[in-house]
Amino acid sequence: MPALAFLCAAAAPVALWHHAIGAVAEDFRREPGYLTGWSGFGLIGLGLLLMLPVVVARPRFRNVYMGWGVSLYLMGLALASQVAAAVG
Repeated sequence: MPALAFLCAAAAPVALWHHAIGAVAEDFRREPGYLTGWSGFGLIGLGLLLMLPVVVARPRFRNVYMGWGVSLYLMGLALASQVAAAVG
């Protein structure tokens, strides 16, 4: 069951904002203003990366990994939704 929840959490941002991801990726450049558009998706990825040990194994500090993973994931969702609203 945790693996299914993890897969849904990983697929949800792509399913919701595939248009915004494509629009941001279409005009790639190395400028701070542009790279901040990817910060929400980076936080989502980092949150998923921290939740992965909880899904795969039973780490010693399970609650710490879960807490940081969920926190970063939710902050990333908030930023990604703002980027998607700005893209249109």
